[in-house]
Amino acid sequence: MQDATNKVSNNRKKKEQIVAELLQKVEKAKGIIFTDYQGLTHQQIEGLKKSLKSMESEYINTKNTLLLIALKGKIDTEAEKERFSRPTATLFMYDDVVGPLKAITKSIKEFKLPLIKFGILEGKIVAEDDVIKISTLPPLDVLRAQLLGNMKGPISGLHRALNWNLQKFVMTLSAIEKSKQA
Repeated sequence: MQDATNKVSNNRKKKEQIVAELLQKVEKAKGIIFTDYQGLTHQQIEGLKKSLKSMESEYINTKNTLLLIALKGKIDTEAEKERFSRPTATLFMYDDVVGPLKAITKSIKEFKLPLIKFGILEGKIVAEDDVIKISTLPPLDVLRAQLLGNMKGPISGLHRALNWNLQKFVMTLSAIEKSKQA
């Protein structure tokens, strides 16, 4: 009888440890995407995990019940329970959100899998279509460079316009000086 209680308590301890790890990942992540990975081979999943790891993100599959426990407070778990009826793999994005989403959509184009269920980005629930739209954005570094270029453009244009007037004035004075010397 004591072995049965030890098994149950050991099993419960493992589950509590998994939930604690998931809680840490949920708190650390800037974005979370839930996918149905059923149909992908082990090799395809491992390849996807490997490509995502280099982008400061993790692709993890866990039991739906443990995932729902870890997500309490982030989403309304009762309302979203139906989305967790099939096997779920979770993409935790810790740095840039766009890069990992591009990798997932590349996998979707290549294998027609995994199926995106929904996501949580910046505390808001995002539908599958929105996740795919976000994946078409350029990476964060490119967006910053574009913003900087757009901010710098009007200042550069003003500088050129003011500088041209000064150059034109100097050239006119120089032409007048040459005509008087001649």
